[in-house]
Formats: sequence, structure tokens, C-alpha cells
Amino acid sequence: MGYLFTSESVSEGHPDKVADQISDAVLDRILAFDPEAKVACETLVTTGQTIVAGEIKTKTYVDVQQIAREVINEIGYTKSEYMFDGNSCGVLCAIHEQSPDINRGVVREDPMEQGAGDQGMMFGYACNETDNYMPLSLELAHLLLQELAQIRKEGQLMNYLRPDSKSQVTVEYGDDGKPHRIHTIVISTQHDEFIQSANETPEAQLKADKAMVEWIKKDIIDILLPRVKAKLPKRAQALFDKNLILHVNPTGKFVIGGPHGDTGLTGRKIIVDTYGGKGAHGGGAFSGKDPSKVDRSAAYAARHIAKNIVAAGVADEILIQISYAIGIARPVGVYINTYGTAKVELSDPEIAAKIKDIFDLRPKAIEERLKLRNPIYQETASYGHMGRKPQIVKKAYTSSYWPAVEKEVELFTWEKLDYVDTIKKVFKPFKQKPIQPQPEEQTVPQKPEEQSEIPSQE
Repeated sequence: MGYLFTSESVSEGHPDKVADQISDAVLDRILAFDPEAKVACETLVTTGQTIVAGEIKTKTYVDVQQIAREVINEIGYTKSEYMFDGNSCGVLCAIHEQSPDINRGVVREDPMEQGAGDQGMMFGYACNETDNYMPLSLELAHLLLQELAQIRKEGQLMNYLRPDSKSQVTVEYGDDGKPHRIHTIVISTQHDEFIQSANETPEAQLKADKAMVEWIKKDIIDILLPRVKAKLPKRAQALFDKNLILHVNPTGKFVIGGPHGDTGLTGRKIIVDTYGGKGAHGGGAFSGKDPSKVDRSAAYAARHIAKNIVAAGVADEILIQISYAIGIARPVGVYINTYGTAKVELSDPEIAAKIKDIFDLRPKAIEERLKLRNPIYQETASYGHMGRKPQIVKKAYTSSYWPAVEKEVELFTWEKLDYVDTIKKVFKPFKQKPIQPQPEEQTVPQKPEEQSEIPSQE
């Protein structure tokens, strides 16, 4: 029986994501000058106010207030009418040193025996329904908002847009468990009050609000959706049809938004950051944490393993759990679930044993394999940590207290398919499962006029 599955995303201007980006920008600046620093940085943003707190052990000093203002302005909160802008909001810093009780469990004489920075379980997931091995619903939800932000920053079209926005995508799956069509898209975007009411009566205001929603919906259909669709592979483009349900600003108005409309906190969008509800989540957030915190580093390692396993053809879908005890280097457990999609005649526990042989999952080994002691984190803090494109970039940091630093760093190393050949070699000796014939699906042919690519405004 077919089913519907939904994922959401939020933009870089969503208050929780503003907080994430500030926390990761502080982390990056510290790691640029002190790669061995221990950082746990939390941020709260609300009307006219930013509060940065946490525990940090470092040899360097960074100007937290300047970093916060730079991030807020870069996102697009640059006008006083937003009731939160980078030039005038208050910034309170309440950072103190990391607990020595935690530090003693992490630092070891042999760096490779570095203990986990906390207990917990981390999950990685991959499937083959998209080219980057991510769930289709989340992939589309992210892409919609990335393109909407690009339109906003270009400033030529939809010039009423403000930074805060959310998306939600529902995909319809068939009896075969494969995506068959895009069922519903929800876009909620903050906007200027670009149509004024004729007078101050409630009826006139409702009329103006309705006109704004209709205008925005038309632009979503005519501008945003075609740009998004053009960036998709043909197999994803084919999933859009005339029956797509589109909701735009369902409340009728979205002028008040960002940190003025809703308080933002670091680490409150963990499902947006990972797999959109597919697989599982251990509950630990990422942003503001250095890689000694396995909440972050082990989650990246689990994604790296899962993606390479699926890309190597061992399974069509896989969930991996890695669990740790604080102060202990080696994981206390590694679990996998291939959801019955394994292509080799090995049980899931047997596949897990092979994974442990291939990948060293001690925290320090993960840091080195994925090059995590670099300033690579601000880019992760919006539009998802997983499914992103690995790339090498140059970064430069200045300081009033230290010599300037220039570094060439590699972003999203956990998305590299650099273990596919190794995995194929390890699993090659095991017999491949025979391919089961799929029952022929009965479909009702559509009339030509029903095969519209994007929804019409009716």
C-alpha cells in the first residue's frame, strides 16, 4: 500500500537558524586560531537581543559581539523595522571555561585514545531515492528555501521578501516504496506589507492581506517553482504534476517574523539538520560544538558510512547507530538496519561487524579522517548538515590580538564517496542476493492535458 511522507526545512533567517549560525561562526573563528579548542557555544535571539553563552577552553580570544553582528547582517536582518538587526541589536556574552571534570575524560596522553566528550547515540542514514542519497522530501524542502533566499538576495524579483521562511514537502510513495509524485508543498515566507489597506477597518485590512497572499502565491508558481524544478534531475522533475497541492502563507499574512516573531535557540532544528524525519535521531544537536563532542562528529561519521555503503551497492537504504560512553574512546555499540534492502547474503549484525573493521570510530580518528578540526562549520548551520556538496574553499580570519590566518579547508567531508571501492572490496566475497522480480504495476494513463509540470493558479 502506498503512503505519504513529509519533511520540512527552514531558511537561514528562521530564528533558530540565526542562533545556529552565530554559534557555528564563533566556533569557526576559535578553531581558525586554536584548532585544539574545546567549544560548546549556545545562542538565543529575540526582539532586539542576542545572548551568547557556553563553555569554552581555548588559548585564543575572539570578539563574540562582532561575530554575531556580522552573521546577522549577512543573513539579511539589516533594517530596524524588522525589530532585530545586526547593527543595533544588543549582544550579551556569557561564556565561561569548560568544566575540568569533562576535560579530564576527553584529553589523553595518546591523542588517538581521546575519550568521547559525552555519552549518547548518533545516527546516520542514506537511501538511493536521490542522487545525493538523501530523502526526496527533505531534499526538495531545502532546495525551495535555498532558491527563495537566492531570489531575495538578487533583489530583482519578489523584492518584498524578508529573511524568515519555512517549507514543507509531502511525497507520495507507491506500493513499491518509491516516490511516485509530489503530493503537497507548503511555503510560508516573511514579507513586507507591500499592499496597504484602503482604510483602517478590519475588512479593508483583510482585503489587503488577501491581495498580498495571492500576489506571493502567483510568484511562487511563476518564479520559484520553475527555478527549483530546473535544478532537479529529470527523474525528480517527472514527479511534479497538475494535482500538486500548494499552500502559500496559509495564515494569510507573515510580516512579523524572525527573532521578533519567535525566539530562536541553537540546536532546535535537529530534524531539519539531518534527514527530515527519515531513519532516526539520537537527540543531540550540532551547532556550536567542536568535534570532540560526538553528538556532532559521530553523526557526521555515521552519515559518511551510510552514504558510502549505499553508493557501493551493499543496500538500497541503511540506518546506522553509533553509541558512546563519556570519556571512553571506542563506541559501546554499532547497530545497522538495512530495512530488508541488503544486496549481500549477510545479516545486518554481520554487516555492522564489517563496518567496524573498515572504519575507526574513535573520536580522534573521526576528527582526522573527516578533517574536523578546521573552521568548516558556519556553512553547515543552514539548509542541512547532510546531503551537501563537498568542496574546498579558502578562508581568511583577522584578529585585533593575533596574526591573520588564511586556510584552505574542505567542507562537508562526510559527504565524500571515498570509501566506495574499499567497501566493494570487503563485501565482494559474499554472495549477492538474487534480484526479486517486481510485480507489474497497473497504472491509469493520463490525458495529455493532465500532465502539467507545475500547478496552475485557479
